[in-house]
Amino acid sequence: MSNNQNKNKFIRLLNYSGNYKYLTILGMIFSGLSAISLLVPFIYIWNVVNALLVVAPDFAKAQNLESYAVGAFFYAFLGIALNFCGLMCTHLSAFKNEKNMKDATINHLLNLPLGYFSNHTSGGLRKVIDFSTAKTEGFLAHNLFDLVGAIVTPIVFLILLFSFDLLLGLICIIPIILCFLFMYPMFSKDSQNIMAQYQSYLEKMNSEAVEYVRGIPVTKAFQQTVYSFRNFIDAIKNYGKFAADYSLSTQLPMTAFTVSINGFFALLIPAGILIAGTLVDVKFLANFIFYVIFTPICAVMMNKIMTISQDWMLASYALDGIEAILNEKPLAEPANPQKPKNHSIKFEGVFFDYEESNSEEHILNDINLKINENDSVALVGPSGGGKTTIASLIPRFWDVDEGSIKIGEVDVRDISTKDLMENISFVFQNTRLFKDSIYNNVAIGKKGASREEILNALSLAQCDDIIDELPDGIDTVIGTEGTYLSGGQQQRIALARAILKDAPIIILDEATALADPENEYMIQKAISEITKDKTVIMIAHRLSTVKNVDKIYVVENGRVVEEGNHSTLVENEGLYSKMWDEFNRSIQWKVKSEVI
Repeated sequence: MSNNQNKNKFIRLLNYSGNYKYLTILGMIFSGLSAISLLVPFIYIWNVVNALLVVAPDFAKAQNLESYAVGAFFYAFLGIALNFCGLMCTHLSAFKNEKNMKDATINHLLNLPLGYFSNHTSGGLRKVIDFSTAKTEGFLAHNLFDLVGAIVTPIVFLILLFSFDLLLGLICIIPIILCFLFMYPMFSKDSQNIMAQYQSYLEKMNSEAVEYVRGIPVTKAFQQTVYSFRNFIDAIKNYGKFAADYSLSTQLPMTAFTVSINGFFALLIPAGILIAGTLVDVKFLANFIFYVIFTPICAVMMNKIMTISQDWMLASYALDGIEAILNEKPLAEPANPQKPKNHSIKFEGVFFDYEESNSEEHILNDINLKINENDSVALVGPSGGGKTTIASLIPRFWDVDEGSIKIGEVDVRDISTKDLMENISFVFQNTRLFKDSIYNNVAIGKKGASREEILNALSLAQCDDIIDELPDGIDTVIGTEGTYLSGGQQQRIALARAILKDAPIIILDEATALADPENEYMIQKAISEITKDKTVIMIAHRLSTVKNVDKIYVVENGRVVEEGNHSTLVENEGLYSKMWDEFNRSIQWKVKSEVI
């Protein structure tokens, strides 16, 4: 990364602090002044040593020792006070920076199309928001403050080196030059790319860890070991291998850097002895003692510069993660929003492909279909054919590449997001409930819903038996004190939420896929309640659930290959007819023991 890019990135990071960024600048000034103040006592120490050596061995004749001591204590106290003030400034600015960054990211996420969350795990997003803001906050609060001091100290150090003794100064500068030479490979462009890969592996492991923790109840219920969560194990192994390889690759330069940074004495003491020879030079001896005392300070600062450089790489990567979210295009709101005239749905020449897809072919190709108001239609076909994508385009999880989708003769892009969401309810195959009470999980469906309305929705969703078994009824918090729901039970709670919302358009994506026979029966009864006088789009693999819909669209390879009702499609002997035959064979299949 070039210096200009680093500079621009630093300015972008600082701008998240708003007007508080001036506190960061003030804190940096305090840091520089503190570093200088804390070095002044060493000069007074040199004066004390010089004064004592001049009168040795009669040390009582040494002059100005009291004033030197007072001066040393004064500047030491001043340096500490400036350090405290500087840290207060940088911390206030860093906290404001973290808050503004989180607010900006979360508010932007609220305006992104829902499809974005289909491609990004909650664990990954949580890692970006929490880890990234914590890293940038830590850099601004501590590392940046320390960096100024770590830079000012060697500069003052170099000035003092050559002020007292030119030859000893030249000897002391050799380890500094070696340090920079060995440090450079660890912060080259290749190293920055490696750090980005490291963060990617870390993010993957964090994401899989969240998914694993969420699945612990299932693991215990089915007595599975951790190895049943193969993705999590693989993520840990991949991270561990990469971290080990990276550590080994930096072993040589890091060892050389450590030897160099601690090599001041290895050069200084032998050189001092050789230079002094047999002569007794009081001034040279005082200078030599000063260098022996002072050079470790520079070694500490050099080590700090390397550490801070690593922290800047992490903060830089963290900022990239935040800005990657902020650079995502929000869902475009219409300039002149229109309201649908009714609740019919129409696809006209729709082509669509995901942005991250590298395929030259579209996921959906020339989709044309019509759903009349209050009709129920089913999308069926082989897995991966595009059924869920078609359904997801209606509530604008993504926008189409070509063509249009209309609700009530109005393009969905001309309907405000608020109106669009109010008109559509969807129940997914993989339902996620919040770690909250049943009451609050259902209440999300309708703002200001009464307790009676929520109880009625739960009853219509066939959840009475679930509520009766819970220790605190609808006030039971899911996921606490061993309270967990099966997939089918969670699906019924989600259906209660949709019933409470009472939207005129319902999208059901494999609503019964994860249910056992008992739960499937209950879900079917709940669906019959939710779909009364509604426009319904149903995605299903169990063809028995779609026999009675008004129309069936058969989707294969991103195209609608057949359409009609159940009887018509069976008679056509096309793809649907074959699927129906296979379905019937599957339900008639039984495990038979062979008699010997």
